[in-house]
Formats: sequence, C-alpha cells, structure tokens
Amino acid sequence: MPLQNRVSPFGELLAVPARGTLMGNRGGRLHGADRTLGARRWASKQWICCKLAFNGRQRAVWGASYTELFFLDEVTAFAAGHRPCFECRGTAAQAFAALFADSGRANAMDAVLHAERLDGKAKRTHRHRLDELPDGAMIALNGDAYAVRGAHLLPWTPSGYAAPQPRLRGFDIEVLTPPSMLAVLSRGYAPLWHPSAG
Repeated sequence: MPLQNRVSPFGELLAVPARGTLMGNRGGRLHGADRTLGARRWASKQWICCKLAFNGRQRAVWGASYTELFFLDEVTAFAAGHRPCFECRGTAAQAFAALFADSGRANAMDAVLHAERLDGKAKRTHRHRLDELPDGAMIALNGDAYAVRGAHLLPWTPSGYAAPQPRLRGFDIEVLTPPSMLAVLSRGYAPLWHPSAG
C-alpha cells in the first residue's frame, strides 16, 4: 500500500504508486509512528520542493524525521504552493527569489505564499484571465487540474500529463498556482516539467 505522500496540484496528499520527479516537505513531521497521516497537513509555513537525490543522503521515507512528500514536477509543486529549496536546489531557489516581488528572503516569501495558498485549511484559488497566464501555471476546470503550456492545456494525472487540449481564450478561470508564483513565472522563471509534458 503506497503512503499518502503524493501532492496534487490542489495541495491534496494522495496514496498512489506513481513516482514523482521532485520531493519536498511542509516544514516538519505530519505522520505518526504507524506511517499514516494525522489531521494536520503542514507543520510550518516553509513548504519546499527538493531534489530526489542530494549529496548521497539516504532517508527512511516517513521515518523519524520530517514527512517526505513527492511531486510529479515543479509545475505541480508550484500549484500546491511549494517553492524551491535553498539547500539542495540553490541555483533554482536563487533564481526564484530574484524574481519574487518585494523580498527574496525565504521567511518573507514563505509568509506571502502561505497566505496565498490557503483559505483556512482549504486550498485557496484565484481568478485570472486564461489568455494572460504564463507557461507553468496550473488551472482547475471541471474539477480537474491542467497545466498551461503554450497554446495548450495539459491534463494532470499522478503519473504524468495526458494528451494536450487546445488552450481556450477569452474568459476567466480558476487558478491553482498562487499569485506570487504566477508573477515569478511571468518574469521568466523556467520550472521543471515532467517528461510527459513533451
């Protein structure tokens, strides 16, 4: 039985066997000794996405330390509200911070992102003009998540993106990616995409 550790663009934690291309955490431990989740879904405002392998470190997933979470790709991590880790993804984190409005300091970014990603305990979404969304933005349409890429919308699944659909124009849409991350993408940050994105 897979652990409930795959993060969807809606910020939900899923128990699916599919593997991701990045890992991360939400600031600490969320699981119990029996390797199941408790009621809380974050331990602090520091939600990060990390490399799967770093400096040869070996971890027991959902062991004695923080709760490891996994993402299809960085586009998914951004939609859920996770920024790049400064330790293992230093170059990406510095590029992200340089494009972040007001302050590139980790604590300041985390405070802004925490307000943008949550409405109480629920996922906060935002309305935006679909035509104006940058590549790497994630939207919700009829209860499903889609990534914006050029003239297409890529349907998200836990194991990869499905066949692209045309990107419609001329209307507002529910956006999963927090506004500050949309701004970073609009300013030129190039997120890591799963190979299925083409």
